[in-house]
Amino acid sequence: MLLIPAIDLKDGRCVRLRQGDMEDATVFSEDPAAMATHWYDLGARRLHLVDLNGAVAGKPKNEAVIKAIVNSVGSEMPVQIGGGIRDLDTIERYLDFGISYVIIGTAAVKNPGFLHDACGAFPGSIIVGLDAKDGKVATDGWSKLTKHDVTDLAKKFEDYGCEAIIYTDIGRDGMLSGVNIEATVRLAQHVRIPVIASGGVTDLRDIDALCAVEEEGIAGAILGRSIYEGTLDFEAAQQRADELSP
Repeated sequence: MLLIPAIDLKDGRCVRLRQGDMEDATVFSEDPAAMATHWYDLGARRLHLVDLNGAVAGKPKNEAVIKAIVNSVGSEMPVQIGGGIRDLDTIERYLDFGISYVIIGTAAVKNPGFLHDACGAFPGSIIVGLDAKDGKVATDGWSKLTKHDVTDLAKKFEDYGCEAIIYTDIGRDGMLSGVNIEATVRLAQHVRIPVIASGGVTDLRDIDALCAVEEEGIAGAILGRSIYEGTLDFEAAQQRADELSP
């Protein structure tokens, strides 16, 4: 089970939001590159970045900081990035300066042809981010709930050739309320590609619960507020996940 620290970027700083609300942000670091090095030093094997300003603007807005993070750790561990990725040029630019995986979320739902093209142009480098509530996919920073069933979309995007799916239960993200194991397993059972859980990881009990269903196809979990506020010790969590992995 791969545990992936998240660094959410807003105005060049490392923050966490509650349920995606840009006005409800807690600043955890003024130096995201130093934070990236911190997680690497604690044994992180991958890093998850989100350009929050970019997600709102529909184009990258924290590129200088992202480059600094990649320069500090990118040659040592894979970095994945999401937020505001709407065209192939942006993907190519990110991959050129050392990003390993590019996450496409809202654009995948609104413009499936773009995702199809991206998977074809950059095989092995595209991850789809599906954010859902009660089984329905949300877009635009979670502000709009669509009629798309998350499982149906996941199967469609798998056929396009995406590398993995990040599944976020938007009712739980940033709320320290526990992972929605049932919904995550249900999605993983319908696809062959890895599913990465996101949203609600709070403490070691969530790590235990995720590891118990790892063989269903859940390959990892993104950790946010829990590792910044101290309800979960990252080093201990990864050690526990390694011990429990089949």
